[in-house]
Amino acid sequence: MTNQPYEPYEGYDPYQQPPQQPQPPAQPQWGYDEQQYATQQWQGQTWETQTHAPVQAAAAPPMAAAAETAYLPPQSYERPYVAEQQQQQQPQQPQAYSAPPAPAPAPAPAPAESDTGYGPATLAGNARVTDAQRARLEGRSPIIEPGMQPALLTALLGLLLAVTAPISSYALVIPLVILQAVTAAGWFRLNGMWPARQGIALAFLGGVTADVAVLVAGRDQAPAAILGPLGIWVLLTLVLQLRSHADPDTRMYGLMATVASSALAIIATGYLGADPDAVSVGAAAVAVAVLARALPLPTPASVVVSLLAAAGAGIAVGGMTGLGAKGALIGASAAVCALVGHRAASYDYPSRFVHFTAGVALPLTAAAPVVWILH
Repeated sequence: MTNQPYEPYEGYDPYQQPPQQPQPPAQPQWGYDEQQYATQQWQGQTWETQTHAPVQAAAAPPMAAAAETAYLPPQSYERPYVAEQQQQQQPQQPQAYSAPPAPAPAPAPAPAESDTGYGPATLAGNARVTDAQRARLEGRSPIIEPGMQPALLTALLGLLLAVTAPISSYALVIPLVILQAVTAAGWFRLNGMWPARQGIALAFLGGVTADVAVLVAGRDQAPAAILGPLGIWVLLTLVLQLRSHADPDTRMYGLMATVASSALAIIATGYLGADPDAVSVGAAAVAVAVLARALPLPTPASVVVSLLAAAGAGIAVGGMTGLGAKGALIGASAAVCALVGHRAASYDYPSRFVHFTAGVALPLTAAAPVVWILH
């Protein structure tokens, strides 16, 4: 300890500020938006450098440059990604939907016509316009004849009836059952009801029942043996149709078709109840009449030729069987009924299946009552 005042060290100045260490330049403090913009500026839109003029280097001293830029107004820049988000948030106006134009329908091919001016018979009609409606709209007749092939089948079945009738009733049953089956199926198909298995089976069963009744009762009791099953089958058909759950129009239509088909199948049993000679004459006359009707002749001339041919066949077969001149009457009457059945099978532009069922069976079936009555 000394009484001398405190002497600083050499070179020490108590009033001199200590030297400051050089500080790094201050970094700008960015907020969340600026940081996000800095991280996304390379993913969004970039500044177009060509729209800004380049900065020219000035020879002014640094102090002058600092003075010029000291009071610049704050500038705000619209960030590209913010503008893009605002554009996406704006509601979009709905655009009017315009349906593409519908393709024009292809024109339907014109139906092929035969030499006679009629279109070909089809296996399946058009779902929108039937062949009969098309024929009427075109001014043509809806009646199309079955042709030669069904006529040949009718003639073959008629010859079988004519040949087996003189042999025995049991021999006659074989072609008769075939005729009844084709009649039942052909009538339902002619009325546009296919497949109608129950109705066809019911009508065919009625014909077979009448055949059995005639074979059991004999030809003398043929009227009762035929009319009895006919009445029973009409009543049975009525009961079955009443139990149907279809609409009233459909039930009525099915009732009429089933009753008519059953009646035709049962009436064909008249061949079994008639005299065998009359059966031979009538079946032969029907075969000849149908073949003559299928010839390519005008309708009036074809009808006259078929009636004359049937009468001649009746005379010829009647002379062989002992009926004589009565055979001409039976043959001509059977031919008239056969032409009626032929006309019914030709109505309303039927298909080929109708021609090979109703067209084959109806001429022979329609002639059975006349043969039975005139025997």
